[in-house]
Amino acid sequence: MSFIDDDRPQKKTAHEIGADLSMLSVDELKARVELLKTEITRLEAEAARKTSGRQAAESFFRS
Repeated sequence: MSFIDDDRPQKKTAHEIGADLSMLSVDELKARVELLKTEITRLEAEAARKTSGRQAAESFFRS
């Protein structure tokens, strides 16, 4: 009988700005870089969506 809980949900990798990076492996650092790149893309897409909505509203009220 195994006591390893392989079916437990894995903790999602998170990154705290300014955190100590000295104890992380190269693979962990690369994973965090990818995580942050994905988050930047998500933030930029949301900003673009909001800008588009704002421009549409301003255009509507100028007419």
